[in-house]
Amino acid sequence: MTLPPFHWWRTVFYLIPAITLYTIVLGIVSLTSSLIDRRGHFAHRCARVWSWLILRTTRVTVRMHGALPSEAGGSCVFVSNHQSTYDIPVLFATLPVQLRIIAKAALGPFPFVGWHLRRTGHLLVARETAGPSVFRKMRRMVSHGASLIVFPEGSRSRNGQVGSFRAGVFLLAVDHGLPIVPISLKGVRHVMPRGRLMTCPGTVDVIVHPPVSTEGLTRADVRALAIRVRDIVAGAAD
Repeated sequence: MTLPPFHWWRTVFYLIPAITLYTIVLGIVSLTSSLIDRRGHFAHRCARVWSWLILRTTRVTVRMHGALPSEAGGSCVFVSNHQSTYDIPVLFATLPVQLRIIAKAALGPFPFVGWHLRRTGHLLVARETAGPSVFRKMRRMVSHGASLIVFPEGSRSRNGQVGSFRAGVFLLAVDHGLPIVPISLKGVRHVMPRGRLMTCPGTVDVIVHPPVSTEGLTRADVRALAIRVRDIVAGAAD
């Protein structure tokens, strides 16, 4: 009988309990802060600490390349390739801006994580009401000065290759006049390979590209915009 590798034991008996503790403690602080700060700004600080603790515990080092554009002082849409469940901690810990994600509404009832998302300005969307719900929440997000981080591939890459980008998020950016900031992630899939309950120490690169303006674009330009941004991201990804 072959025993699981060391990092499997480390993940199951050390990392998962530690991350569970971080989630509960910081979730309670985040939820408490949402009673006063409905914009979710302080709660986002909790999310950044949570992300930093996960990376520190896993012994993951992040190197950021490039600089945030001046547009990131306001709202924008960060578009990244999707390699691992660690993509969120990596980006939240690295990008010093108020970030929000789009997630399924079914996550809302989940203890701590779902409660945090629901109460702090993230875009929890039910499929049957996706259109009007997303646009309403986007307007509120922009009014709070937050930015959206999205993974237009829709699912994690199995081999590191960047798949095609879905057009929906680009439609949101065009309709709200928000610049798009492409991001390429490298090395995250080696930290936690898809389909394996195991995390490994490693180095991750976050490459921030110059922004792509949506000024003057219409819905007819959305597909070409998605292809253009996908090519930028893929050009520097694994």
